[in-house]
Amino acid sequence: MKTKPHSFNIIVLCCHLLGEFHNTCQLSFSLNVFITCQPSSLLYLSTIITNNLHNLNGKKVLEEDLARIMTSITTTCSSGLVLKKKEKLLSTNNAGSMLQFNRLNWSARTSGSKCRTIKVMAAATGSAPKRETDPKKRVVITGMGLVSVFGNDVDTFYDKLLEGQSGITLIDRFDASTFSVRFAGQIRDFSSVGYIDGKNDRRLDDCWRYCLVAGKKALEDAHLSPDVLETMDRTRIGVLVGSGMGGLTAFSAGVEALIQKGYKKITPFFIPYSITNMGSALLAIDTGLMGPNYSISTACATANYCFFQAANHIRRGDADIMVAGGTEAAVNATGVGGFIACRALSQRNDEPHRASRPWDQDRDGFVIGEGSGVLIMESLEHATKRGANIIAEYLGGGITCDAHHMTDPRKDGLGVSTCITNCLEDSGISPEEVNYVNCHATSTLAGDLAEVNAIKKVFRDTSGIKMNGTKSMIGHGLGAAGGLEAIACIKAITTGWLHPTINQDNLEPSVDIDTIPNVKKQHEVNVAISNSFGFGGHNSVVAFAPFKP
Repeated sequence: MKTKPHSFNIIVLCCHLLGEFHNTCQLSFSLNVFITCQPSSLLYLSTIITNNLHNLNGKKVLEEDLARIMTSITTTCSSGLVLKKKEKLLSTNNAGSMLQFNRLNWSARTSGSKCRTIKVMAAATGSAPKRETDPKKRVVITGMGLVSVFGNDVDTFYDKLLEGQSGITLIDRFDASTFSVRFAGQIRDFSSVGYIDGKNDRRLDDCWRYCLVAGKKALEDAHLSPDVLETMDRTRIGVLVGSGMGGLTAFSAGVEALIQKGYKKITPFFIPYSITNMGSALLAIDTGLMGPNYSISTACATANYCFFQAANHIRRGDADIMVAGGTEAAVNATGVGGFIACRALSQRNDEPHRASRPWDQDRDGFVIGEGSGVLIMESLEHATKRGANIIAEYLGGGITCDAHHMTDPRKDGLGVSTCITNCLEDSGISPEEVNYVNCHATSTLAGDLAEVNAIKKVFRDTSGIKMNGTKSMIGHGLGAAGGLEAIACIKAITTGWLHPTINQDNLEPSVDIDTIPNVKKQHEVNVAISNSFGFGGHNSVVAFAPFKP
């Protein structure tokens, strides 16, 4: 279809902008174009590009390319444009408008009668970022709670990680003797005493038991006891704890009852204890928290999605405090059998403690785990007013989709690199400020390298970056993984020690970033990012930093 002479066709411009830019950092590009013509003319409004400039390899934009962009524009718009790049001026024949270029910050003004207003605005990570300064919008961490293979205490959990201790053992929760995978990060000797009453404790799926204990321990850590909560406006406190699988044991038991005994033998708790929103709901019911309440289920990216959205609720003014994180309990016959069918799990049955080995050439799949990790996220203003102990600061996050495959990552890492870039932008930080990455690092053949490739795309110089894989010790907690790893990130910030990635015996040659192999390292964290990716191509990255008033 031909465009009318007075129209502004920006498709050619967009194609040119999909080229390579001048630094190795991922360029996140937002283009908004407004074209206002005479009343009798058609309005062409296009928003074209988001996060498409990647793999830049240090090449410079050629002046000829920029000139071609301008030529493409002027051939479809009756008003000419002048491009000014630093001191050099590239011009067209018509001087009726001017477009100024300064590190991809563009503005244009036209005096032509047919295209009166054109605004092109681009934001690059190369421009000076600014962190949030408004106390109402700054989000801080005031409490942490967890349930893990190393117990329910945050300090004990991190001490075990620093020691490089593996929590992977043979499964004894069900008879796995006929399964091709017979080990997991199974939680043992779990106790909910003091957090869940006896009757509910017997009925609840483990997924919700873990959630309730982790959530209430986080509230305790934030000095938000039931007595304190009674004095607060609980409509301003929300809960956002997600799960990738939901109450899988409750669901499996209900289906089994249906098949073996008929529908009349299905427990009335079958549906309520199976659906994924019940963790947030039960925690709110027990504590009286009446703010925003729902769950997100994005497979293994779930917890980070929850952190991201919880922070947005605080920044928008929907809540002063959000209880956020992830929970999962899929170490049962259905969960293990299902992931075996996906061919996703390690089969190192003779050495369970050595099975999870991110980036090692001998890795053969992930190890299924379970647990819950919950943070108390609070506006700085509110935390300051109540005299809360501030542990760290949440800076921002990013979420994207690979749009590629149900279970396999993109080989070029584009979805992940874009997600990291979005996180940096949302956080108001430059790539150079990040010096620690808690990686998704599940120990799968494709996923581990795709993540490293994405990290290299975003960060110009990785020599100062440390990265590690928490899953090497606790397994893959699925929807809970991001919650547990966020706590590991924050403990790294507060202790100055990074836990090792264990089972690093034969590192992939292409992995040239320090993975903290086998032994902990002392490291002052400036900014930490935590990556979580899930089946379906869901990507999520969140950033934390030491709190500075």
